Amino acid sequence: MLKSLDLTGKVAVVIGGTSGIGKTMSIGLAEAGADVIPCSRRLDAAEPVALEIEKHGRRTLRLAADVADRTSLVAARDQVLEKFGRVDILINSAGRIKRTPVLDLPEEEWSAIIDTNLTGTLRACQVFAPPMLAQGWGRIVNLASLNSFVALFEVAAYAASKAGVAGLTRALAIEWGSRGVNVNAIAPGVFRTALNQQLLDGTERGRELKMRTPLKRFGNVEELVGAAVFLSSDAASFVNGEILVVDGGFLASGVNQ
Repeated sequence: MLKSLDLTGKVAVVIGGTSGIGKTMSIGLAEAGADVIPCSRRLDAAEPVALEIEKHGRRTLRLAADVADRTSLVAARDQVLEKFGRVDILINSAGRIKRTPVLDLPEEEWSAIIDTNLTGTLRACQVFAPPMLAQGWGRIVNLASLNSFVALFEVAAYAASKAGVAGLTRALAIEWGSRGVNVNAIAPGVFRTALNQQLLDGTERGRELKMRTPLKRFGNVEELVGAAVFLSSDAASFVNGEILVVDGGFLASGVNQ
């Protein structure tokens, strides 16, 4: 492996790290050498991911943290610092989405999605950045979306939240980059997970999403690991404020047939 991609000795916290993309990134960072702490709202969900991390010879903790609850984030950070003495990498992967036409969109649903996806990312960054800033080295990787750049039908709250994540990423990058903490984001294209498999494989929306992707397939979540490891490593020492798109060419797509 290129030495600058080696994460040995680094301590990574993955918020939303026990399922889907976050789980894959947690295990991928461990494979790259990092000690990894996957967090989610349910403590029991951390156990199987922690076991996978330990199988790779890395250290971990079983923690619960909810991006909607700053107190839980602070408690998780303090436990990480007590156990490991440092935090080097933060991956913000917690998120929620719901399809609702705008005229039917309740403010409560709008607020819940914005609070999780955008304000929750801010909370996690505010809580976990101070130890990175104090040591003069850190990597924060937020999860943006295709919706950070283009709109998808009837997910206005999600689109607004992910456009906000892209803007927040750039804002933090210019505040913290000079202090050794690089802040970037990954914008995944369409990746098959347990939650969206039926949508992708059995609906006109799924067929359109595949048609708009020049590689003519959906992504496998393992295909996001390289981007996560890169942005978490010394190899990305001059990458700051970037939204790295991993979408099979979706955003480059015009007419496909």
